[in-house]
Amino acid sequence: MGPPMTAQTESPTLLPTLDRARQPRIFAVVPCAGSGLRAGTAMPKQYQPLLGRPLVLHTLAALTSVRQIDTCVVVVSPGDTTLVPSVATMGDGRLRVVPKGGASRAHSVLAGLVALAEGGAAASDWVLVHDAARCLVTPAQVTALIDACESDDVGGLLALPLPDTLKRASDGRVTATEARDDKWLAQTPQMFRLGALTAALQRAAESDFAGITDEASAMEALGHRPLLVRGSAQNLKVTYAEDFALAQAVLESRQL
Repeated sequence: MGPPMTAQTESPTLLPTLDRARQPRIFAVVPCAGSGLRAGTAMPKQYQPLLGRPLVLHTLAALTSVRQIDTCVVVVSPGDTTLVPSVATMGDGRLRVVPKGGASRAHSVLAGLVALAEGGAAASDWVLVHDAARCLVTPAQVTALIDACESDDVGGLLALPLPDTLKRASDGRVTATEARDDKWLAQTPQMFRLGALTAALQRAAESDFAGITDEASAMEALGHRPLLVRGSAQNLKVTYAEDFALAQAVLESRQL
């Protein structure tokens, strides 16, 4: 396995124009620098053990099972060496750990995009951004997203139509019931061209990523309309303490 890639402080200027002369490659970026405070665990939730190994390794195993992915960059906090030995045991040379995580998820994703560009990725290449805590994603779901987006001008994301009644609230009380017909729950991976996504996040960085909660929202801010690709209810983001038991149960069921 090669040495970890590093990102410079300033992002390169990446033009979103496409290079039609070559077949675009597919990369992945996994932001893995969060503290996971809502999970209430003693360690960052991405390192919490599930079936005897850190949660994030289940995530990476699913991504590296997709052979179309050229390289997977995992962005951790500066000085965080927790993941490096575990990644080494996976024996997959496509994994790279980048210690350039920032104060927010968007900062970390942008650092990952910079690392890919510095490593030779082109603006026309695709990037799948996936949450480290979505450890239940399956290779089939990732492949379905790739198949749906490779011929799309913008790219898209896994998502699920809102199944429940949606309430608007104020001071802990309901103020309105919202229509759910056109509402979707965003998931990851989210797949966009490297140049276009970098440009979108660089623009959002000018306002300290205000209102940017995922990659799709950054693309939307520039007027793009990402494609919605139906995901799965099992592709949940482990967030709260009770989510760990559910994730473990699903993983155990897949081993039967």
